[in-house]
Amino acid sequence: MNIYFICTGNTCRSPMAEAILRSKNLEEVQVKSAGIYAMEGGEISENAKAVLEQEQISFSHITSQVKQEDIEWADLILTMTLAHKNMILLSFPNAQGKTFTLKEYVVPFSSKDVSDPFGGDIATYKQTYLELNRLIDELLMKFSGGSTK
Repeated sequence: MNIYFICTGNTCRSPMAEAILRSKNLEEVQVKSAGIYAMEGGEISENAKAVLEQEQISFSHITSQVKQEDIEWADLILTMTLAHKNMILLSFPNAQGKTFTLKEYVVPFSSKDVSDPFGGDIATYKQTYLELNRLIDELLMKFSGGSTK
């Protein structure tokens, strides 16, 4: 399965989600991330990098904008907010049916948005990391047909 995580700038949430999922070492899962307004060739934010290092997740990342070929590559597109989802569906009509917010996909009755740590301190990034880690665990439970509830 090919999973594509999308946020705004591809410096905080989507690369952390990508790194967390990659760290699970699932052979059947390929993962990429991008940002709707990402600057091509940038770096992951310092605090996102620091949190991943604290969690002993090694990760190399170059920022990337959402691309048509990656939309086509993806079996599942998971956005960090409802606004991201709506922009993807507006810009890429072929993404219909495979684009969800991460939260609506794994915990359908919750709020739809993953908190944005951009500009926050390391504790703020850590909270977003913990939220993403929990959501990715839920995602993997969904894939395996189990439930954590």
